[in-house]
Amino acid sequence: MKIAIGADHAGFDLKETLSASLTEHQLKDFGTYSAESVDYPDFAHPVAFAVENQEFDLGILICGSGNGIAITANKHQGIRAAICWNTELASLARKHNNANILCLPARFISVKEALAITQTFLATEFEGGRHANRVNKISC
Repeated sequence: MKIAIGADHAGFDLKETLSASLTEHQLKDFGTYSAESVDYPDFAHPVAFAVENQEFDLGILICGSGNGIAITANKHQGIRAAICWNTELASLARKHNNANILCLPARFISVKEALAITQTFLATEFEGGRHANRVNKISC
């Protein structure tokens, strides 16, 4: 699976840890590349563009709360970015919403939780059916 990943400074350490754990996937790191303060849209937009343009199957974005990156990514047509802080939300985001970008709140979850959430998100398929009708109504 091709995965685009990005983070701001608050998500940098978690991004590095997740990236090291995703060796079975083709991963592209869109930055940031240090813990120095940066602006989250500078990393959310490139990841969202890459997923939107179908260069990558899924994306992962990380910031302190998950809110800034999710808001930014969801400005893109065809992007369904979901903030997930447990595995149940990650599963439902994929099954029911066909989420294509996982947004993680680095300041509110442990590394262990982030790894489990990410694995759940990547392993879960969209159920389609009645959910497809709803997802098809999202874009403006």
